[in-house]
Amino acid sequence: MSEKTPQTLSDQTLWMLAVRDRRDKRAFSQLFDFFGPRLKGFIMRGGATSAEAEDIVQDVMLSVWHKAASFDPHRAQVSSWIYQIARNRQVDIRRKTRRPVPEELKVEPATEVDSEQIIALEQEAAKLHDALETLSDNQRLMVEKAYLGELSHSEIHAETGLPLGTIKSRIRLGLERLRHELKGTRQS
Repeated sequence: MSEKTPQTLSDQTLWMLAVRDRRDKRAFSQLFDFFGPRLKGFIMRGGATSAEAEDIVQDVMLSVWHKAASFDPHRAQVSSWIYQIARNRQVDIRRKTRRPVPEELKVEPATEVDSEQIIALEQEAAKLHDALETLSDNQRLMVEKAYLGELSHSEIHAETGLPLGTIKSRIRLGLERLRHELKGTRQS
């Protein structure tokens, strides 16, 4: 059987394949930019605080990097694969803290991928990409550095020489702008 041609694969799938096949850090950065804010919102809707959600997003994206070799675009969309990792991680954390798991987080084994859900996620991803484009270069750069999980605020300061207050402010303003741009994207 022949594989799908690159023209039929989404940008997210191409990025994931670049991470899987070449350990491409730029592609991983794009995946993180794309899925990080969505995952945070998804996790917060499941009952996590903002700080807990940020920690889980970091763990999830680290798992994506480490488990990239197991990604198969013929078995699942990249969005479904990443969201499954997120659900599993959140359930693990809830079990460790002995908090009840919200019903919406319980995942039935061997469930079929819902094509409508995948399309909705891909549409949301496109909206996030567009929203990221509305950020100033300075805000986008700080959000990327902070949400890639590779740099703390202190490390960003050491790399850029910018004051910590400026770094935190740009990240906060960038995230507020993203929230404003994406407001209403995910309504039930």
